[in-house]
Amino acid sequence: MFEGLDDIDWASLEHAYGTAEEVPALLWALRSPDMQERHKALDRFYGAVHHQGSVYPSTAASLPFLFELAADGATPERAAVVALLVSIGRESLDLGFEDDGTEIEYYPPMGCGQAIAFLRERGAQFAELARDRDPGVRLAAIGGLGLFLDDADRAAAVLRERLADERGLEARLRIVEAAATLALRLPAATQQLRDWLSGLAADPAQGPVTRLAAVVQQARCAPDEIGEDAVPVAVGLLRESARAIPVRRIAPASSRPEAPADTVAPQIVAAFEELNRHTRVYAPTTALLRTFHEALGARVPERTAVLAEQLSSPDPGSRLDAVRMSGELMRTWRGDHTRILLLITDQLTTADQEIAAEAAAVLASCHPIAAPAREALAAHIDTQRAAHGPHVWAAPDVLLRKSHQEAVRALARLGDARALPSLLAALDSDVDAWRAIQVAKHLPQAANQLVPRLCDHLRRIDLSQQWTQMSAEAILAALAALGDPAAVPVLVDTLGAAVRHEQHGVTRSALKALEAFGPAAAGARDTIRSLTTATDAHVRPAAVSALWATGGDLAEVMPLLLGLLDDPVTFRISDAADLLGEIGPPASIALPRLRGLLMHDYEWVRVHCAAALWEIAGEAEAPPVLDALLQAMAKSPATANHVVNCLDRMGPLAAPALPLLREQLSLPRRGGRFQSIDHDEELQQVSRTLIARLDPPAPAGPPTSPSTTRWLPLTRASAEP
Repeated sequence: MFEGLDDIDWASLEHAYGTAEEVPALLWALRSPDMQERHKALDRFYGAVHHQGSVYPSTAASLPFLFELAADGATPERAAVVALLVSIGRESLDLGFEDDGTEIEYYPPMGCGQAIAFLRERGAQFAELARDRDPGVRLAAIGGLGLFLDDADRAAAVLRERLADERGLEARLRIVEAAATLALRLPAATQQLRDWLSGLAADPAQGPVTRLAAVVQQARCAPDEIGEDAVPVAVGLLRESARAIPVRRIAPASSRPEAPADTVAPQIVAAFEELNRHTRVYAPTTALLRTFHEALGARVPERTAVLAEQLSSPDPGSRLDAVRMSGELMRTWRGDHTRILLLITDQLTTADQEIAAEAAAVLASCHPIAAPAREALAAHIDTQRAAHGPHVWAAPDVLLRKSHQEAVRALARLGDARALPSLLAALDSDVDAWRAIQVAKHLPQAANQLVPRLCDHLRRIDLSQQWTQMSAEAILAALAALGDPAAVPVLVDTLGAAVRHEQHGVTRSALKALEAFGPAAAGARDTIRSLTTATDAHVRPAAVSALWATGGDLAEVMPLLLGLLDDPVTFRISDAADLLGEIGPPASIALPRLRGLLMHDYEWVRVHCAAALWEIAGEAEAPPVLDALLQAMAKSPATANHVVNCLDRMGPLAAPALPLLREQLSLPRRGGRFQSIDHDEELQQVSRTLIARLDPPAPAGPPTSPSTTRWLPLTRASAEP
């Protein structure tokens, strides 16, 4: 067994955590009669040798020995080994090759090419494993037929045979998926496999789930050829499938040991819990429907019709998965999402608190467009408070607590003061207070009640502990947004403590918060001034900005800003340019350097410097500014928000940007920085208004004299005299 294993210099190979010298022991442990030892070895293999799907040279080197284990009937849990082989191959294709089959070069090198070459040499063995007596082995091996067997006729024959023999739902879904994978990989087999899928979709002898799978995989094979009848057929089959699959109760997520509260930020603990939850799939058809949504892509009305059916399923797990998929649709694609928002809102009243919590969380994540859910969220919160008392935020029932908290956060993000009682209860009880702190900034109308409580929380944070950084920064951001000058003394104290304990992130956040208060924070100017020469990359520009905002002298600030413009760190240059633009014409001494930076190789630097040039010199710099902005936006759509805001301030001189603005608005996928719904909704609104102002429709009556029109930038507060 494992002939040649010791001939490999495993110590010279690496995996995710260093040397791969442990791989031989892991391989032997996968054969152990001790179940715990096997599971520990498999977890370590996925965690280090195949870490998050990575395929290292050590991963590829282990494949011959994994195949030995898979082929040996004496190996316990062979199905897990076969599943590992298929996972390594699938990830190798995804990570290591372009769509045209060209291998991607990495440094340091990865083992993707080596892994695929080996697995395709052994492709025929997957045909044998797919016929194995062990149903688990057969199930795990099916995917390998589509991925690795180059004999298309043989692979297709095995898939047909398996579909005729397999009765299990998961196996049948994998067989149909493997057929589409094979059709996409081997052009010679495409037509026969697509014909087979077409026949399955129309065959009344097949079950509704199999027929639905065939419709979906047909769409996957040719997304550009999806016909008008595909979605109605899929919706009908989905409805039949819901009746055919037994309704199952949602199994609670496996509990994880809580991280010690005095060593890990609660936000980090929650993030890992969320990641664990979001990797779970609750319905057997979810992966299939995800494939259908991917194939439909930008067809938002069609995807909405499918999601509407998913959200009306009698199966709670199907609805829970559909809520998440609905959120993904709205956050990724532009369009009219009112119907989906209302369908998700309906889930708030379900008896299953986990679905209600997920629905509220999705509404919170989509808050720029979630206004149609406002009244339902408020009613849901009121109902919970009436039924469970004013302290339901801290309810002992975990799912009830989560449902209430997410609904409160969603309503708060809409700026609705009806969320306030629960937020105050959270801040007073200190139960999951960090969740309330994250949304407090959206309720400036309640600053008089929120700010004292936030200040109290900030005073109690021990900045000698590094893990408190996230909590402190969240409170500082909330206080800056709420804008109550009563917070300034505690901000000054926090700045001093952050400096003493070398909490650079908190120092920067405290400086940003003090900057927001401007002259009201002038008492902190000496401390701020001392930080303008800080070595930390983030602290120094934040200190210069805060110094100016709190009443610093131009003669003192300008040399500091010019120094930042010469800094090799790009975000320091951008921060300096932003402040120079805020200073405006008095910063004209910086013009030569800003002009030179329009040639910088990083588009973000060019955008910030172009905006500063406009603010300082105005119309005289319009041609180079416009050229820099449009080139940056064309190269990096992530700069779009910053660009269009500057274009808006340029007024009629921005007219040459009209084609690019129209092109940007025509894109179906959300854009802007981070491609987030927040940035994209702002981007669309500013772009549409800007287009209307730059190229207004012809007036019906007499033309308006240019002298009677006035350009009021959307991005600057302005008022008619």
